Amino acid sequence: MSDLRDLYQQVILDHYRAPRNFGGLKPNSCCAEGYNPLCGDQVKVCVRADGDRIDGIRFDGVGCAISTASASLMTEAVRGLERSEAEALLASFLALMTGDGDNGVPLGKLEVLSGVKDYPVRIKCATLPWHALRAALEGGDTETVTTE
Repeated sequence: MSDLRDLYQQVILDHYRAPRNFGGLKPNSCCAEGYNPLCGDQVKVCVRADGDRIDGIRFDGVGCAISTASASLMTEAVRGLERSEAEALLASFLALMTGDGDNGVPLGKLEVLSGVKDYPVRIKCATLPWHALRAALEGGDTETVTTE
């Protein structure tokens, strides 16, 4: 189990140090911002849709290793998905983080964040980008979503 935990930590650190899909996205279909007032993490998620398919997604902001890695992994996971598939993945990830069961959607690389649920204070760090994604998919450009 120690080897698996080490691998998970390596993946998280890799995505923190070299986040994928970091920076603005222009043109975009919608953006939403998220803020975690407990630790100061801030993230902006922008999505570009081609019909119902997410053909572009990027994030920007400042945050801890868990928040940044989660946003990076999220953008890799949802790019190319239909909106309904992205929403199902979002629900599955949030269920993993809160221990609310499994909706049957495979998480793939996102499983590396499963250890976060053992640290309740860090769950909000991992889920912040996902809440911003949900807000963006719901139309974005609304008030900032928070983890509170």
